[in-house]
Amino acid sequence: MTEKADAAATFTAARFDIAEVASSFPSSATTLLVDRYLTNREAASARVFRVYKPTPPHYHATCDEYLYVFSGRGTFWMKDPATIAEFGPGQLLFFEKGTVHALPDIFEDPVVFLSVDTPRRDPKDIIFVNPEDGTPESFVQQSY
Repeated sequence: MTEKADAAATFTAARFDIAEVASSFPSSATTLLVDRYLTNREAASARVFRVYKPTPPHYHATCDEYLYVFSGRGTFWMKDPATIAEFGPGQLLFFEKGTVHALPDIFEDPVVFLSVDTPRRDPKDIIFVNPEDGTPESFVQQSY
């Protein structure tokens, strides 16, 4: 863990301004998304992240993921491309570890999610269905 991630793991209580975190992200990125850990405890991690480009099918091997849509609109599918549906602010998306998911379309920027991962998600826990689609390094950039 980095120094900032270590600090996020030590909170016993905290308040976070999601709008402030979201506004701190750059307007563009070379990775698919940029995220910032708010908490990073073994039992669960909380992150805010911005999606810059459609994300290809992938899954996480170690954690369930709860995604609250803070801003933006697009499409998202879980388990099977046939489940594709539009998402927008105020919706919560949930899927268990190992569930393949993708965000094929971005209709309105910025797409920002509040994510709670149980147990915590290591930033390198990203497995692309098609390995040519990317690596953990091309997927996410940490923001501090």
